Amino acid sequence: MNMVFNLKEIATVTMVLFAVIDVVGSIPVIISLRQTSGELQSGKASLVSLLIMVVFLFTGESILQLIGLDTKDFAIAGSFVIFFIALEMILGIRLYKEEVSSTASVVPLAFPLIAGTGTLTTLLSMRAQYNTMSLLIAIVINVGVVYLVLKNVKHLERILGVGGVAILRKVFGIILLAIAVKIFRTNSGV
Repeated sequence: MNMVFNLKEIATVTMVLFAVIDVVGSIPVIISLRQTSGELQSGKASLVSLLIMVVFLFTGESILQLIGLDTKDFAIAGSFVIFFIALEMILGIRLYKEEVSSTASVVPLAFPLIAGTGTLTTLLSMRAQYNTMSLLIAIVINVGVVYLVLKNVKHLERILGVGGVAILRKVFGIILLAIAVKIFRTNSGV
């Protein structure tokens, strides 16, 4: 395990993870989840996301191999989840059955929205290029940003207004749909 502190590497990995997690682009989804399930538990969602990313960083490939899967299988499954979330956003329908409102902080918020297949697959691929300390610091920085966005989602919703949220939801729904298609196409060879 390489634990060297390299500021440039930390900045690079942080920016890559920030782009993949895309918490800013997920604001319409987060607002929608808050509207349907009530108050979001930003601390719980952030902590679960952090835990998922760190555990997957160290054990992800082994776990997938143990159950006979590779990262492509994992990415394709995640693309379906992202696809259905996108359909909900674009069409204004509910495909996910709401079980208990408190679960929205973990599913689909912590996984697959924040610590989704794109993030986890990116972590696995970056593990071969960057040292472990840089990856861990980048994960913590990104989870901190996610926490701040989740904690301030009410203010963001107020700033955007009902019309702004509706427009963003449709636009980012289409973007999410395109991301789901890209993940599926890239990993299925289609």
